[in-house]
Amino acid sequence: MPHVVYATRRSPLALAQSRAFAAALTAHHQDLEAKELTVTTTGDRIQDRPLADIGGKGLFVKEIEEALLRGEADFAVHSIKDVPAEVPQGLLLACIPVREDPRDVLVAPRYATVQALPQHGSVGTSSLRRAVCLHLARPDLAVAPLRGNVDTRLRKVDSGGCDAIVLARAGLLRLGLAARATEVLSPEVVLPAVGQGALGIECRSDDSRMRALLQALHDDATWVCVAAERAVMRALGGDCRTPLGALGERMSDGTFRLRAFVAAADGSSYRAAERVAPWPASVEEAEQLGQKLGDQLLRA
Repeated sequence: MPHVVYATRRSPLALAQSRAFAAALTAHHQDLEAKELTVTTTGDRIQDRPLADIGGKGLFVKEIEEALLRGEADFAVHSIKDVPAEVPQGLLLACIPVREDPRDVLVAPRYATVQALPQHGSVGTSSLRRAVCLHLARPDLAVAPLRGNVDTRLRKVDSGGCDAIVLARAGLLRLGLAARATEVLSPEVVLPAVGQGALGIECRSDDSRMRALLQALHDDATWVCVAAERAVMRALGGDCRTPLGALGERMSDGTFRLRAFVAAADGSSYRAAERVAPWPASVEEAEQLGQKLGDQLLRA
């Protein structure tokens, strides 16, 4: 039986989503076997400092991309919000599967909602984006740095180390832990990260066989939304040092709504904008919309 090798981080969430994607791929190509290569990234090894202090989100994909370029794996499964705006030469994002729910959630065992948290309550998150949005909703809250995998963060809030934490709902869904959420946060309260809830499947750009296999699970609508969001990030030069959120959505009337915000690292100079346009006819058109929205925020 022909086989392919996929590279993934070792965290429980990365393994869950990678294995689910590999299972879907082999279910579609029933003569194909998928083998796993686990990679420990710099972002996984260094857990005691904020990402902004050690180089940013790209540290969750760098070693995996190096394994791809060396030919040790045929494709990699990433959370696309961890993928920098530009991918290395020789690689490309060949498949964006159907997106999971992009929203964030509050996990607060003793409180139901953000508004129900006590005065000066503590919320654990190392995301500058989430911190800025929480401070806008509740300026009194104390946001404390919190890294680690989902289980580590849940243990922190369960043990009383903080009153609440904020996580991506997609991660909880993929781990079968959706019931841990006490409030699903509206994008009007916390705008999701660029690409949140979506996977990015990366392979070598010259591997036509792998690109053809991956196309079976590609979702054009998700790619349009994610491409527009990533174009906003690219226009703003966004990284882990930049509080930045963006969300592209297909509305019930068929139009495309793109929202974004950006702020200084300390939460000041907050600027938000949105555009509603006909559904993009191509990814390139979606990227142009994202570029224009990013430029608008820069001018502001």
